[in-house]
Amino acid sequence: MAKCKTIAIANQKGGVGKTTTAFSLGVALVNNNKKVLVVDADPQANLTTYMGFDENEVEETLSTLIDRYIDDEEIRPEKAILHNGEGVDLIPSNLNLSVTGENLSNAISREYAIKSCLSELKSIYDYIIIDCMPSLNMVTMNALATADEVIIPVQSQYLSARGMGNLINIVSKVKKHLNQDLKVGGILLTLVDNRTKLPSTIKQEIQEQYGNIVKLYDTKIPCAIKTAESTSKGKSIFAYDKNSKVAQAYTNFAKEVLADNERGKNEVAKGNIR
Repeated sequence: MAKCKTIAIANQKGGVGKTTTAFSLGVALVNNNKKVLVVDADPQANLTTYMGFDENEVEETLSTLIDRYIDDEEIRPEKAILHNGEGVDLIPSNLNLSVTGENLSNAISREYAIKSCLSELKSIYDYIIIDCMPSLNMVTMNALATADEVIIPVQSQYLSARGMGNLINIVSKVKKHLNQDLKVGGILLTLVDNRTKLPSTIKQEIQEQYGNIVKLYDTKIPCAIKTAESTSKGKSIFAYDKNSKVAQAYTNFAKEVLADNERGKNEVAKGNIR
């Protein structure tokens, strides 16, 4: 199997579509014959619920894996994997992750707990997608220290777009001190209302401010009631309404992610040849 790509879906602002993007991208990649694991790194466990699992009934979670890392015990990450009916595997979360995050503060090599928990799974999957919580705490820092790249979903509103600079600075610091391979894969506009001119204005503003350092994906994810309905049913937008504009948008987005990954591998290969 080719080298596994680990992607963190992150934004310190909530309600921008991180969880929807993590699950939808996962399914879209599976539809492109990729083997995908998604990791719920948020104690609110929205991804776990979205994928049809009860956070109160799961026994093995990201929290239990990290606890074993802290206690220097055998981790066995495969024991925590749940198999979703749409072909995407999941390491779930629950509220215990809040306490685990606090305990990490006193752990040795505290920034690399998640990386250690997932390391042996990288030979099994083509993509590992980490759904981060909307705060830059120790668990999120762990996700960034683990990832090859960060995808930043941004709602097409002024206040949502304004906070990106802080996250990009954090990514830069993580790259410098913890993970030299980390990069920003790109910014994804979400919850786009095409009935107004605002999305185009926001896109232009982001392009002007960050376009020289960060890619802005061509795909824009539209706002649709079908997406909220799918969440309540424990199904991805593909299973709930495969012909919707949102499903088509995430299909296009996955193609961009795949193309970027292929381009990156080609650039590495050329560098090795030289």
